[in-house]
Amino acid sequence: MDEVLIGLQREVAAALKSRDLTALSGLLAAQDASVIMRLLEREGSADRAVLYRLLGRDAALEVFELLDPGMRIELFQGLRDEDVARVFEQLDPDDRAQLVDELPAGVAQKLMRGLSPRERELTAPILGYPRSSIGRYMSTEFVRLQPQLTLGDALSHVRHRNAEAETVYILPVTDGARRVQGVVELRELVMGRSDARVEDVMGEARVVQATEDAEVAARRVVDSRLLAVPVVDSESRLVGLLTVDDAARILEDAEDEDAARQGASEPLRRPYLSTSVLGIVRSRVLWLLVLAISALLTVQVLGFFEATLEEVVTLALFVPLLTGTAGNTGAQAATTVTRALAMGEVAARDVLRVAWREVRVGAILGGLLGMLGLVLAGLVFGIRFGLVIGITLFAICTLAACVGGVMPMLARAVRADPAVFSTPFISTFCDATSLILYFLVATWVLGL
Repeated sequence: MDEVLIGLQREVAAALKSRDLTALSGLLAAQDASVIMRLLEREGSADRAVLYRLLGRDAALEVFELLDPGMRIELFQGLRDEDVARVFEQLDPDDRAQLVDELPAGVAQKLMRGLSPRERELTAPILGYPRSSIGRYMSTEFVRLQPQLTLGDALSHVRHRNAEAETVYILPVTDGARRVQGVVELRELVMGRSDARVEDVMGEARVVQATEDAEVAARRVVDSRLLAVPVVDSESRLVGLLTVDDAARILEDAEDEDAARQGASEPLRRPYLSTSVLGIVRSRVLWLLVLAISALLTVQVLGFFEATLEEVVTLALFVPLLTGTAGNTGAQAATTVTRALAMGEVAARDVLRVAWREVRVGAILGGLLGMLGLVLAGLVFGIRFGLVIGITLFAICTLAACVGGVMPMLARAVRADPAVFSTPFISTFCDATSLILYFLVATWVLGL
């Protein structure tokens, strides 16, 4: 794939230089949408717009749907108004709603007014739900069945409405008030007796509320291993379908965001090479400022125990070891619990159980590291100094594991992102507390 892309880039660059649009169009027509997407990511904004306008209608839509949100906005800015309106009209309603969230309000309103009545009718219900809810990701293009229909009539109905639906593999069954009664698989319609009724073969529906948190609902859909689930409002009326590919995309975006924040930065939301240097700086600078300010706590602790350090200079040699161990232990616990929260394996009410479990884990880890520290430090600096290192490692591992496990759960309890409270803040907190424990143990054991 990389060799194909490199070769294509060279040919495209030559055709762009000579402004041979016919050659460019032929080159692009011979490529898959994924290759074209990667090519556009590496081009400048002006050339990207030129290449995109040379794509056929179907290819243009397929490529656009593969682009990251930031790239979509930049591409829109480089296209003519009629090109933008055409792409916007062709998008699925859920993709269109997510694009509206990224666009300036004035541009979004103009594009919405330019939609055909049918597409505006399909998109408007999605925009009525909060941005973080699953209602923003549901598809309003679906085929629903009545329970009293025969399988033969239901199959004919699906054939007639197939072009309007995003998926027909899972079909919701509703009563006259659009309340979900169950779901039926397309396979049942094809394989069943044509005179049997839908209500005889439909199964129980696993539904999600439209106002439910998107990540939580998506996790349930993926775990259920269903192709799609009905989305209902507060009165159990069908308002859309959530497909498994949309659910997987929600989880992928959430994992990318968590990974970035655990590394003390914000997600770029676009490919690295197409992000400006200032854009990368903006994604990192705020976190660095926050961590630099919070790290002053560590400096204050060292200043407070300055007299102790002057009396026993050897103590300074082990500061990096102890702070590093504390930060790593806390980060490990935080990462494990954050993932457990995301998977639904624990909830905020389990905070005491998690704390007790992490205390025991930390104590065992601290015991192992403490014994090693006791032996090695004792051989070099004497048994009393070995005791200081051993006891401190045991204490800080126990504390760091407990804090690292509890902080993400406290964040979830106050409706904050657990990833924000995990690695960066926990590492800083553990650095300061490990130093306090270190100097208190040293003062006690060495009689300072």
